[in-house]
Amino acid sequence: MSFDGRLLSGVGVVTAVVQSGSFVGAANALGMTQSGVSRAVARLESRVGVRLFERHARAVTLTDEGRRFFERAAPLFAELDDAVNEVGRASSSVRGALRVSVNPLALRMLLAGRLPAFLARYPELSLSIDAQDVAGDLVVGGFDAAVRFGEPARPGHIVRRLTDTRVVTCASPAYLKRRGKPAHPRDLAVHECIYYVDAATGRPFTWEFHGKGRIEKVAVKGRLTLNDAETMLTLCEQGHGIAQVLEFAALGLRNGRLVDVFPEWNGERFPLYIEFPSRRQQSARVRAFTEFVAEAVK
Repeated sequence: MSFDGRLLSGVGVVTAVVQSGSFVGAANALGMTQSGVSRAVARLESRVGVRLFERHARAVTLTDEGRRFFERAAPLFAELDDAVNEVGRASSSVRGALRVSVNPLALRMLLAGRLPAFLARYPELSLSIDAQDVAGDLVVGGFDAAVRFGEPARPGHIVRRLTDTRVVTCASPAYLKRRGKPAHPRDLAVHECIYYVDAATGRPFTWEFHGKGRIEKVAVKGRLTLNDAETMLTLCEQGHGIAQVLEFAALGLRNGRLVDVFPEWNGERFPLYIEFPSRRQQSARVRAFTEFVAEAVK
């Protein structure tokens, strides 16, 4: 079978549609007209013999057949793009568009302040960051990588563990003065605790305490449930109640606005991973971003 150059071009257009979520967005990214994008997709659908997208009024989504095609074709297209980039100078090989999903707390607390220096180092790189607690399937979402807390749950992805942080039970000095400091995790039954929602399940995290050679799960009580860690930390510092937080984000522990309630029960660790779609070789820009994140969390 002779090589059809339009097939390769069509894969590039499909990739742009998936990453932008619409034909209009793909047209803007590729410098094409919306009708040109639509024709390119239609030609590819005719060539492969299946419908790749479901067209909706506001957006387009991959069909099941389109998802399977994209999972196979996108990595090959990315490798071809990398091959083109690698023929240039080594200093300019980190270039092109990079799209990543990053946990919002990690983005604000660990990466945001370092991003200008990262982009200055690679002037030919454009970076798009989605702040997401849960990214889902990276290929379907059009992501090159994802930075997230917790154990990775999606099979087939490549993961690299970057670090872990302790889970610390905190309260403000004002709260402890008003309500008293609990002597044991079981004493939390008579305290006001702040629930934090696990984005993966949609339910509040179970309160666990690791120490003294064992793990204790405690049923706590509280009237406030949040899915934003910074708001939870603010309310905890203001004396609303007791919260379980990630130690790296609990800046109040360093300046006295928060107190570690159970220092002998802080053995639980929460890992931070960077995750990639299953590809044989990572691009230069993904490798550069990975090393940037790894350096930021040291």
